[in-house]
Formats: sequence, C-alpha cells, structure tokens
Amino acid sequence: MERAKLARLLGGAATYSPRTVIAEADAAQFCAKFADAVAGTGDVFLADPKWGDEEWDQFHSVLASGVSLTAAPFVQGKAELAEPKLKLQGSETGWLMIPTGGTSGTMRLVRHDSATINAAVVGFTKRFALRRVNALGVLPLHHVSGLMAWLRCVMTGGTYLHAEWKEIEGGRRPNLPAAPEGWVLSLVPTQLERLLRDPAAAGWLRNFEIIFVGGGPAWPDLLERAATARLPLSLGYGMTETAAMVAALKPDEFLAGARHSGAALPHVLLKIDDDGAIALAGKSLFRGYYPSWREPDVFTTEDLGALDLAGNLTVLGRRDGVIITGGEKVNPSEVEAALRGTGEFSDVIVLGLPHPEWGSQVVAAYPAEREPNLDKVRAAIAQQMARYKYPQRFVALPTWPRNAQGKLNRAEIVQLLAQGESGRGH
Repeated sequence: MERAKLARLLGGAATYSPRTVIAEADAAQFCAKFADAVAGTGDVFLADPKWGDEEWDQFHSVLASGVSLTAAPFVQGKAELAEPKLKLQGSETGWLMIPTGGTSGTMRLVRHDSATINAAVVGFTKRFALRRVNALGVLPLHHVSGLMAWLRCVMTGGTYLHAEWKEIEGGRRPNLPAAPEGWVLSLVPTQLERLLRDPAAAGWLRNFEIIFVGGGPAWPDLLERAATARLPLSLGYGMTETAAMVAALKPDEFLAGARHSGAALPHVLLKIDDDGAIALAGKSLFRGYYPSWREPDVFTTEDLGALDLAGNLTVLGRRDGVIITGGEKVNPSEVEAALRGTGEFSDVIVLGLPHPEWGSQVVAAYPAEREPNLDKVRAAIAQQMARYKYPQRFVALPTWPRNAQGKLNRAEIVQLLAQGESGRGH
C-alpha cells in the first residue's frame, strides 16, 4: 500500500511538514494529527505524552544522531528539528517512527511505513478470517499495539471505538453495536487480571469475538481463570519491530487447553535459530532503527522460543536482562543509574521478580549497612522516568554477594530474595 492511499483512508488534510512529532494523550486528537501527518510527506515520530525528563532526553539523543536540534518547540513535542544531516530514502519508506524499549531496554525509534503496516494487517485478517476489523481500543495509540488496533479498522473499513481504560476498569463499559464480524479487544495481562476481579466484567468480555492478550507473559493462574470464565482469548507474540503480532493462538484453541503463542501469521516466516532465539522474516518487519536502515533480512530477537511439530510457538524468556512489567519494558541499568544518582545508596541492583498481577515486579535491592531516605529517592526519580519504571519494592539485604573482582551476582540476589533473606523491605 502506498502512503497516499493510507492518507485517503485516514482522511487527513495534506499540510506538509518535513517532520512531525505526535505526543498526544487524547485519542481523537492523536488520530486527527496522525492523519494530517500521513497526508504530508515528512517523517512522523510518535512519542509518549507521559514521558519524564529521562525519556525525553533519550528521545532527543536518538533524534540528534540523525538531525540537529534548535531551541524552537516541536509541532507537538519538546524541540523542533532542523534539516536532517542524513539522506532519507524518500517519503514512501520508513517514514513512521514508533518508540520502543527495543531488545536492549533503551529507547529506540522503529521505522515503519504503510507497506509494513499493510502486510501486518493482511496477515492478521487472513489468520482470523476477518473481512473487516471492529475494535474497542483501550491501549495507548503511540504504542504499536494500540496503533495497530486502530489501523486494522481503518484499513479494512471496520469500526474503531476508543475507550479510556480507567472507565472500563471502573465498570463503565460500552455496549457495542452488533456487527457481522464481531468485535475484538487488545489487553495486556495486567488489564485482564484487573477485569477478572469484577464478576460482571467476565460477562462483558464474553461479548467479544477475540480478546488479544500480549505485551508480556501471562501467568498460568490468570489464564486458567480466563478459561474458566470461557473468555475467547488469543495469546500472541509480536513487537514494535514486526508491526505487532506475528504469531497468535486462536480462541477455540485456547478454550481447548492450548497455552502457547500459536502459529505464525501467514505474512511471516518464523524459526528458532541455533542459539534458541526467535528469528523472523517477512514484509511487516521494520526498516531499521532511526536514523539507520536495515536490509530486508532475517531479524533475530532477544527472545528464546521453541516450536512444536505443528509450528506453534512457545516463548521461553529473554536472552537479555530487560524486565517486562505490565507490558512495559524496563532497562535495569537505567533505573540503577537514577537510584545511584540520588546519593542514597552505597550500592544498588534493580531486577524483576515474579508478580501475580504485573507478570514481573521491579525491585531494588541494596546492602543493609546503610538505610536510604526513600522519600528523597522517590522524589528524585519522579521527574526522571515514567512511573512504571519505579521500583515497587526496596529491599535491604544483609548479605551482599560481590566477588573479589567486584562483580555482583544477580542470580544469588534473586535467590536471596526468593528465600526471604532480607533485613528490611519497603
């Protein structure tokens, strides 16, 4: 699909700007600004309006690697960009930059365009035999999962309705109009967990044709409660680099007892490499991390996986240390640096521990020899990073396992925490 065709589907006004940053919390405003930006021919950058100073600094750092900055404000953002230093490949390729924690947990801007998005939409509709997609959207539109939920509707002539998550969680749930293809909903595991606390929510959720659950691992107890409630769940696997899902379980398979991530969608080739990592190829794969480009080749992820004889994918974990909590990626080293910067810790480590609601919980451990002023710590980091990165627990350990070379044994600390060896917890 050409960019001009996508612009016509979106109905935006062709107001050209060399580049536009969209940092918009209101869904209607986001959609309108996105449509206008696509109708132009410049680059489009999505940003999270809830970012703190740390995230904006990372964002500007990525932009500065390809363009120079001036003091004037963005169209919607924190700075306006001067003309690019690097030659771009034209307005048809890699013009949409979607932020992600990437495989490293640090911010990256993932290049997509109307062709990669179209490939993902076509594969999605074929997998689920949907001629039109009607979606209730509760995920942020600057995230690939929220964006694709909307664009699937736009590109198939379906209906998209946005709802505020707080209203859904609070019991104000819309009665959706009848549609031949039914309605779909995308949730992260934490959202599903919260809805299942309300008995009335299960009945409402059963009205959906498909409920997609992704953005992080769903824990067994949650899935069993969803199955008991007869919810039409589709567990899946995907990422920003693939324009959302590339493998998905069908609801009837889930209700029959399957708990894997399903088979690859028809637009993607999925395999497990010699190191056990999930490797992908296909037309929905990203064009590169801005400002760089990548050739259309196999993309090897940092996720470990296995395929059964039927081609169904089971995700086994990550090769790196990134924490996924409530569907969000947290780089432990970034949080550790912020905590050390407060001057309140003689040493500190940030890691992820299993949590029944969030999947993983961000925990900061430190030597018990010194008690930090945690009120000061929380106040200091509040302006530096998004709230989901904050440690939910601070734990003082009487045993601090560093070897003679000064290397901290993370595995031993996890074991100590699991055994409950702590002097104080907050």
